[in-house]
Amino acid sequence: MPADLVLLSARLLDPGTGRFLPHTALAAEHGRISFLGDDREARALAGPGSTVVDLRGAVVTAGLTDGHLHPVSGAERTMGADLSACRDLPAVRTALAEAARNLRPGTWLRGWGLDPNAFGTAPVGHAALGPVLDGIPALIDLFDAHSLIASERALELAGVDGPRSFDQGSEIVCDADGRPTGLLLEDAACALVEAVAPRPTDAELRARTARVLGAMAASGLTGGHAMDANGDSLAVYAALEAEGALPLRLRVAPWCRPDADDATVDGLVRAQGTGGRLWQVAGVKLFMDGTIDNGTAWLESPDCHGESAAAHWPDPRRYTDVITALHRAGVPTATHAIGDAAVRHVLDSVEKAQAQAPGSVREPAKGSVRHPAPGSAPGPVRHRVEHIETVPDDTVRRFAPLGVAASMQPTHCCEFTRADHTDNWSRRLGDERAARAFRCRDLWEAGARVVLGSDWPIAPYPPLQVMAGARHRRPADLSLPPHGPGQALTPLQALQGMTVNAAWAAGEEDDAGRLSVGRRADLTVLAEDPLAVPDTDLAALPVLLTVVGGRTTHRAADL
Repeated sequence: MPADLVLLSARLLDPGTGRFLPHTALAAEHGRISFLGDDREARALAGPGSTVVDLRGAVVTAGLTDGHLHPVSGAERTMGADLSACRDLPAVRTALAEAARNLRPGTWLRGWGLDPNAFGTAPVGHAALGPVLDGIPALIDLFDAHSLIASERALELAGVDGPRSFDQGSEIVCDADGRPTGLLLEDAACALVEAVAPRPTDAELRARTARVLGAMAASGLTGGHAMDANGDSLAVYAALEAEGALPLRLRVAPWCRPDADDATVDGLVRAQGTGGRLWQVAGVKLFMDGTIDNGTAWLESPDCHGESAAAHWPDPRRYTDVITALHRAGVPTATHAIGDAAVRHVLDSVEKAQAQAPGSVREPAKGSVRHPAPGSAPGPVRHRVEHIETVPDDTVRRFAPLGVAASMQPTHCCEFTRADHTDNWSRRLGDERAARAFRCRDLWEAGARVVLGSDWPIAPYPPLQVMAGARHRRPADLSLPPHGPGQALTPLQALQGMTVNAAWAAGEEDDAGRLSVGRRADLTVLAEDPLAVPDTDLAALPVLLTVVGGRTTHRAADL
């Protein structure tokens, strides 16, 4: 039978070794690599329906996977004004004024990507934005997606006129007189205003998600670990796949919130393995804390404002019980844990779960047909911690013995913190804790599996930019000195963080992440060797071809 895809005149770079294979051609059949050899033999495998591409010396490597992103919810959140380039309040006000001029009467203004550093010493809230939002219902996402600024009109429409208590770590920030400042911290508070804001139609959201995923494929991504199933996410993936318009392989982890009872947890277990050919529910996402910038992280001692002193779960013991139940059921977990106390508690909980149920695997689901959930059975249950922004040495050393993956987003460090500690994140922590920022290299050298991702829409998704940030620890425009250059990864480590280690964290190390016959034909083709390109040039390296399951999802115009 002819091959579906034949790549000729290629340099085949195996991320597992960092070396080029002694072959110049690759063929794929039924979604998997079926041949590695020379051009003459590969040409003989092509038939009338085969896609044959002469790469003219370009570099083929295993498909790049983003270890942490939010495709559908991110597509919705980024429909408004992009404020990510605004570095001060005048720039923010100008951008919002321009967006407001284009609004139809009565419609809401949405913005996203706002860096709290833009406020300088001014309190973060709608007052600092000036009269530009007067009378306009507006919701503006801060860059971390854990907080919103709501205009006075938006608060009025939502009936939010003072503080409230929540069953999780959330807050309506109010002034000394009890009036809301517009700053809403964490999910429960944000949801009050989001509930009255208009949402896109199903068709609009599907079209927007398709455009985002298409752009991700063009950036070289072949897959991603989607860290939520919020809203209509699963229906969007199903619809796009039915249309042949899903260009990434997605592993989806629905949220488990602090108010989840045992029945809810059981439902998350039953959902494992459901999905389609390119997308599956595989894992559960939890939150142990919020963010340092908001004062909602969980630190072992409070920040400079006396904040970040509590967990997102009002009873952290309940979190431990949930982790134990999921582990016993064979379900891998991914926990957002940014502060040192939060990370420590996650590792304590995993250790306890492993002691109570060593080697547990999930029983096959009964009833409807399901795909095997990667990483759940057979084999060990692989848990992971997301973000890990500041941790001490003893915590770094615990990851490897517990088999917990360290899921890191180096561009968070590059774009939102500064080497001189003048940024909001560093000021809140103080010099000692800020100096142990995003310890990618220390975790790697301690034996942890470091997985790299973007956390899009928090930071840009192009994987070469993520890998570049891991290598140079500077903002994309290279305008600032590196923050913690000793924590930079080597070129090979950065590549492995988006290939080999991403596959391991998903329990797919025998199926993905490297180049060999029998593995999935998920491939990224680059103009040059990413291991040889200088750190500061890597983000601009052209992506010539992206292949998922032997199907081309992006092809450069000149190829």
